[in-house]
Amino acid sequence: MVSAYSFKHEKRIIQTITLSFQDQYTKAFTLANYKEIIGKTEFKNAFFNTIALTFISLTLEMTAGLVIALILKRNFKGKELLRSLMLVPMGVPTLVSGVAMTYIFGLYGYFNALLQKLHIIEMPIDWASGGFKTLLMVSVADMWKVTPMVILLLLAGLESIPDEVYEASNIDGATAWQTFKYVTLPLLKPSITMALILRAIDAFRIFELVLVLAGRATPVISTFAYDEYNNYANAYTSAAASTILLLMIAVFIVSYLKIAGTKEEQ
Repeated sequence: MVSAYSFKHEKRIIQTITLSFQDQYTKAFTLANYKEIIGKTEFKNAFFNTIALTFISLTLEMTAGLVIALILKRNFKGKELLRSLMLVPMGVPTLVSGVAMTYIFGLYGYFNALLQKLHIIEMPIDWASGGFKTLLMVSVADMWKVTPMVILLLLAGLESIPDEVYEASNIDGATAWQTFKYVTLPLLKPSITMALILRAIDAFRIFELVLVLAGRATPVISTFAYDEYNNYANAYTSAAASTILLLMIAVFIVSYLKIAGTKEEQ
């Protein structure tokens, strides 16, 4: 069953890539589909927004995930309850999560009300109007939804580190920062790599949250490909955009693994 499911998706990927290199009318090999979308301002904006959104999301999620994982690694009262509550966002459908976030980041949402009450702003901010603030809003919404997965991966890595390693570090007189930098981080690297790659793949192909929170004001490549297929009835340019997105994911993963491997060798 799993192999059949995997084969079905691989077949669709190959069909999409093939379609991106075909002429809409003659089916002949061509690069016209790529030239057409690259020349569009909407695609350029979508390309930039995808990269920026991925970078912001990964930074927020990996930082928050590591901090919370380090806290949950300690023994304190109510830790098990906190771990259970932490998993709640993972069970919320993405669309529901996006709608819930509109109550927070809406023009008259809770966040603007809080900023006004603290006298940080005088007029409500339209977080969905485009630009960096919209990317930040979507990243925060995405972070709330998926950071629990990052925490679980990093927490599993932390709990696999033997206590003897920390005891040896204390005997050698290492400070808390030195222990974290030279002991915890290197031993946690496999978990960090796994969490980073899994989250990068999802961040690059983010779709529902952008549509719900930002609409068409802030396009990403996945929404651009969706519009090309559904609104402009052009499956060929949509396939080209999807292939570029696939290439971006592959380049990121290969580059990260190469850089991480080089650092490990050094």
